[in-house]
Amino acid sequence: MYKNILVPVALDHEHDTAEAMRVAQSLRSDGGKITLLSVVESIPGYVASYLPKGQQEKNRAEIETNLKADASDAEGVESKVITGHAGGSIVDYAKDHGADLIIIASHKPGLQDFFLGSTAARVVRYSQCAVHVLR
Repeated sequence: MYKNILVPVALDHEHDTAEAMRVAQSLRSDGGKITLLSVVESIPGYVASYLPKGQQEKNRAEIETNLKADASDAEGVESKVITGHAGGSIVDYAKDHGADLIIIASHKPGLQDFFLGSTAARVVRYSQCAVHVLR
């Protein structure tokens, strides 16, 4: 069983954390915690200047609200929103916060994934803890 489970959630894709939460709940030890994590990509300054004032903060607040709603259904679940590149930021967050398991969803790989690599593939490749990939 695992004491500190990290569940990355990409809210810009299919937003269904039910399966990941079910797996996390079944693998969590007594007194363990689950963290729902969403990574927001940084917006370059030249793009940000074309966005309406306060749009970035509004988007982040909406993401935080959605994550908190998902986290509120179970005990011992918290939510975090960080900024960065998804693959690297997930691995770094897991390392910095002592996660012993990452449960990450993966889509069916397409041709572009063989050249660039999906977020799940990067997490599997570089994580220093166990990774459970959901299809």
